[in-house]
Amino acid sequence: MTTNTNDDNHPWQLSPYDRCGGRSTVIARPGRPRAGRPPTPASGGSVTALVRDPVPLPAGPRRRPPAAGAASLALRPLLDPPRRAARVIAVFPSAVYLEMRGGPEPRVLAVVTSDAGRLPNAVVVVATRREHPFRTVREGGDALVGEGRVEADGLSVRVRRWWDPSPALAVPHPVALARGVRALEAELAAAGVLTAEGPVRGGLDGHPDPGALAAACADGDLAGAVEAAERIVGLGPGLTPSGDDILCGLLVSLRLVGGAVRHGDAALRLADWLGAAVTADAGTRTTALAATLLHCAAAGGAGAEVAAVLRFVAGHEPPGGAGQGAVRRLLSIGHTSGTDLAHGVLAGCRAALALTAPAVVDVPRVPA
Repeated sequence: MTTNTNDDNHPWQLSPYDRCGGRSTVIARPGRPRAGRPPTPASGGSVTALVRDPVPLPAGPRRRPPAAGAASLALRPLLDPPRRAARVIAVFPSAVYLEMRGGPEPRVLAVVTSDAGRLPNAVVVVATRREHPFRTVREGGDALVGEGRVEADGLSVRVRRWWDPSPALAVPHPVALARGVRALEAELAAAGVLTAEGPVRGGLDGHPDPGALAAACADGDLAGAVEAAERIVGLGPGLTPSGDDILCGLLVSLRLVGGAVRHGDAALRLADWLGAAVTADAGTRTTALAATLLHCAAAGGAGAEVAAVLRFVAGHEPPGGAGQGAVRRLLSIGHTSGTDLAHGVLAGCRAALALTAPAVVDVPRVPA
């Protein structure tokens, strides 16, 4: 420690920390104060100690660690490769939709909360809509997708696990499928979206083509089914038009139920033809999100709610209870999207049943 004197020859000491650039303290050693008076600088007393502290620099904002997410296996072509640019096309309290800049399908990726509907192209984050995980994301903003991450306007998600959008169904015999179709009809009728005249309360009520599509599929009429399907691609308002919702439910049901039921080859061929027809130019005829969902459905990719209903039809869930809850959860999606999806699922299941070899089971035709 260094000792010096001030102008009055009063010694003071300099802390060695001063030479290190850290905090320094000047320690004054006063002389003797005058009798009867407290020591003051004017009377030759102590000098006020000086303390010098480094000025703290403003700290930058701390980056939050990325949120954990569970991604659909359908998104591996987007999430595994190096990062690519994307654009935010829609933001809701429970979901953010990102469109990739170029490239093959799937071109739209959804980041959704854990209490939102789970689309087949979704990354599910561990947060509910009440936690507002997407409050910083703005529509039209830039985003990056790849290397297992999704980043957009303060939102950062790291994929920690994967989920399969194509549920494994086990329908041992067409008779079991017939029971499942009747159980689904009963649940939809109880919910008020199916009458003796046909489906109601969907986005295309009164339009002839959904009924024509269902009838052509049940008859195995490929040409008629393709013509009716092409007429409803992109038909209706919103991010997922009603015509596309019906087609998604129909395609995924034909693919999954036809692949599970015995003698379901005809249903699979119909799914192949319809899928190829509606996805060929979907990118120019409907919204980007709906086009991606049509591609997913054609490949057998179902959202969680649709998958639960298909498990109910396949006999994995008993009538009432869990099965009833699965139908109600599907119907609760969006304004009419859930109802339109349910109508498509019913049409697909009915067609798969009707196309089963007549020699195996003789089931009376149900109205389309």
